Amino acid sequence: MLKKIISGGQTGADRAALDTAIKFNIAHGGWVPFGRCAEDGVLPDRYLMQEMPTDSYPKRTEQNVKDAQATLIITRGPLTGGSLLTKKLALRHKKPCTHINLATIDEFEAAVILNSFLLDYTVEILNVAGPRASNDPGIYRDVKAILETMIYMQLMETGPEDLKGEEFILLERKASSVAKTVEGAVGFLVKDLNLRTRSLIANSRDANIAALYFSMADYLKVKLALDAGNKALLDDCARIEGKESLDIEDAAMVILKKLKGRLERDHVLRVVP
Repeated sequence: MLKKIISGGQTGADRAALDTAIKFNIAHGGWVPFGRCAEDGVLPDRYLMQEMPTDSYPKRTEQNVKDAQATLIITRGPLTGGSLLTKKLALRHKKPCTHINLATIDEFEAAVILNSFLLDYTVEILNVAGPRASNDPGIYRDVKAILETMIYMQLMETGPEDLKGEEFILLERKASSVAKTVEGAVGFLVKDLNLRTRSLIANSRDANIAALYFSMADYLKVKLALDAGNKALLDDCARIEGKESLDIEDAAMVILKKLKGRLERDHVLRVVP
């Protein structure tokens, strides 16, 4: 089971890997050039990266290859530039490496290949590399989709016992709340969910946030009108994450994490001596 995702912190593929790890409470990290430089400026502190003593991108790339058990490279076309260097460094250090070319396969097939690769090599620490955003504006979304699908596949294979998906079967498709803030959304959900479900969320381990998310995402999107244009709530989610904008799926995770934190105050089961 994947336990940590690392990358070089650049825009595009690197950043998608880090954001996916953060979203699903997977440990993240990696080496970045001195000064935490990326093409969009200084890498924000929310990314728990280590700085190299040099501003050399190739040195940073090599250190990440060495620290990971395996490397994933996702491109849209043949390997070039930094992605090609990553492949050569993986070969030099005898580290497993797989290249996914999105010019020849779709995202789902890519996730299947990635999942098999991780299982074959029992990978717990994965280095993710690929083009920066300026070279491929769509690579961030694609890498994120592939990684999230892979996480779902791993979840289905392990089948965590502390989550019962049927708890969150959506019985109605009409939104029940027009909350404009995350705080308001959480307040609504605390009242809307039954005690059993609230307790299940509160007592689920942080490492199992993916199980909660994939079971509750549709419920959250419909009940809170996220998929019906609740822009104010989306904007508040983005504010909390320190980003200009968030998609609906990421906003649902922000709300879920805040809900879990709220329920942990008074729904966590404690052993009485």
